[in-house]
Amino acid sequence: MTQSLHLNLFILIVLLVISTGFPLNAQEDQANDLNFYGDFRFRVEHDWNSLKSDGTFREDRSRLRYRGRIGLNYTGIENVVVGARLRTGNPKKQQDPQLTLGDNFAEFNTLPLGLEMLFAQFQINSFTAWVGKNTFPFKKQNELFWSDNVFPEGISVSQSFRLNKSFLDGLDIHAGHFIIRSDNRSFSADSYFQGIQLVTYTNDKAISIYPSFYFFNEVPNIPDGNDTFTLDYTILHFGGQFRLGNSPLVILGADFYRNLEDLGDIGPVAEPLRDQKTGVTAQLSFGELTQKGKWKGHVIYAYLERFAAVDFLAQNDWARWDYSSQGSPDGRLTNMKGIELMAGYALSEQMDLQLKVYSVKQILPLGDTKESGDRIRLDINIRF
Repeated sequence: MTQSLHLNLFILIVLLVISTGFPLNAQEDQANDLNFYGDFRFRVEHDWNSLKSDGTFREDRSRLRYRGRIGLNYTGIENVVVGARLRTGNPKKQQDPQLTLGDNFAEFNTLPLGLEMLFAQFQINSFTAWVGKNTFPFKKQNELFWSDNVFPEGISVSQSFRLNKSFLDGLDIHAGHFIIRSDNRSFSADSYFQGIQLVTYTNDKAISIYPSFYFFNEVPNIPDGNDTFTLDYTILHFGGQFRLGNSPLVILGADFYRNLEDLGDIGPVAEPLRDQKTGVTAQLSFGELTQKGKWKGHVIYAYLERFAAVDFLAQNDWARWDYSSQGSPDGRLTNMKGIELMAGYALSEQMDLQLKVYSVKQILPLGDTKESGDRIRLDINIRF
């Protein structure tokens, strides 16, 4: 086994010892304070029509994939939650916890595991704060700006206000500072991400508007230590979500992103890409997968220019584009426009099927030809 797998097994053993190594009455109280949860996913996926920048096609690819996650929250301290979660996945590929059957783990070798969450959260009335590694604290309605599988490390604070006697139902404020890469010098020398967001609700939360401001300092152009230069992102974001119906649930949403940085004096950035700083997404969803027999569907359109988001922190679901030729397995899904279609069916409250289809084209070519890609996948998701 690898050293990281030994460490993760040790952590699980310690958690089990903590939960069992008490007198009976203390053990019962302790058990009530320990909440285990997890999920399992199995995926069938096929890619085709994947055109590379040199004008040749990637070979069509079919894969069987799976993902496992298990988490633990301890709530035995008043106003405090301490949590951790393990997941499968390549430790250098933060966007993707899925593993491909037989890929790099041939002959039925052991699988890589890693801690994707480790945090302490504090809550007093409507104020919440956490430190450590936890979920993205800002409201979003898809993964085109930030992947659900990327868990920032740092400090987050949130405050909620309920305004029952005004036009607004409520106002939430979220802010945070997160370290992308430390240079072991002063804090200002780190590669970091800061954000602040206002979320407003009205008409019993039928309408929510959430302007946001994100600043990324000294972000590497290529992840995993393979960068040749760094740059800043100053991103203004306006998002909105509108509930059009309750039965079935129908939601319309849109997001606009604009990077305010002047990239004209950054020599390594190719001149045609220097003004590629705008992103727009729109989506329509109907239904929900909350009970057995329920259906859900959605359509998402995306137009994301190269520097509208940090590509290796956003989703890598839509196409096969990545930094593998530059030493990193991470995805690079900006500078693209495309569509996602999804249809889902709830087999039970804890299990569902989801079919997704993606079609993507590049906005500006990085070589002789614009890249493209089509993908279809079927997931079965089990939660416990």
